[in-house]
Amino acid sequence: MNRLGFIFSSLLFLLAIASSTLFVVDQRQFGVVFALGQIKDVITEPGLNFKLPPPFQNVSYIDKRLLTLDSTDNEPVLTAEKQRVVIDWYVRWRIAEPTEYIRNVGTTEAEGASQLNRVVRNAFQEEINKRTVKELLSAKREQLMDDVKAEVLSQVRGAKPWGVDVIDVRITRVDYVDAITESVYRRMEAERKRVANELRSTGAAEGEKIRADADRQREIAVANAYRDAQKIKGEGDAEASRLYAESFGRDVQFAQFYRSLDAYKSSFNKKSDVMVLDPSSSEFFKSMRGGAPLPVKK
Repeated sequence: MNRLGFIFSSLLFLLAIASSTLFVVDQRQFGVVFALGQIKDVITEPGLNFKLPPPFQNVSYIDKRLLTLDSTDNEPVLTAEKQRVVIDWYVRWRIAEPTEYIRNVGTTEAEGASQLNRVVRNAFQEEINKRTVKELLSAKREQLMDDVKAEVLSQVRGAKPWGVDVIDVRITRVDYVDAITESVYRRMEAERKRVANELRSTGAAEGEKIRADADRQREIAVANAYRDAQKIKGEGDAEASRLYAESFGRDVQFAQFYRSLDAYKSSFNKKSDVMVLDPSSSEFFKSMRGGAPLPVKK
């Protein structure tokens, strides 16, 4: 039993030693082998690798994928016209040289992101100080991002290179600080109200002008129609008078009798009409007093 236990213990010990000397590097990572705190080797290809057991050698892993760094602070930045704006940005970066990265930055991605955040923020502040708000919102925004990227690359590739590549720098939002934003909204609202009131006033004036023109044209049309009607009526009356004169001129007594009948008809138009006259002496009832019979014209 003691012999079996010894063999089993020996196997476990050998397995532990073997497991401490073998390590696997993933295709998404760099494997960095340290020997007593110094970089011994950098494994860039995926696969199974060997090293000495701790504490002689240790291995750490660094992500080789494309990483994204988003802005985390909302500190306002001054533009060229001293306007305070808040920007949101992101950076796409990756670790290209693990040895330089570990020596000059750190052993984790978080350490590189922290230092890169500081460099990018300072670069944005420097470039925004040179530009106006209008330029930040126009086509010159692309030039701003290119200038920031160039400034960041000059920092990470300086005397002590970081071993990183900065792929892209982008601005996702440019906005005024809250106090200025509220003021801008109020000013925009006032401007929209002014334009609306101006349009309403212009519309009311145009409406009054159209109504006045329509009334004028109506008055002209009515006046012209009345004039034409009176003209036609006058011509009709003249023609009627001519016909009456021509007809009555042929028999004067008949004409007098016809006119008397028209006068009677007009005077006694209603049952309530009352006239106080002396029939025996009034010329008005001459035709009704039984005068001579009307002559018949042959």
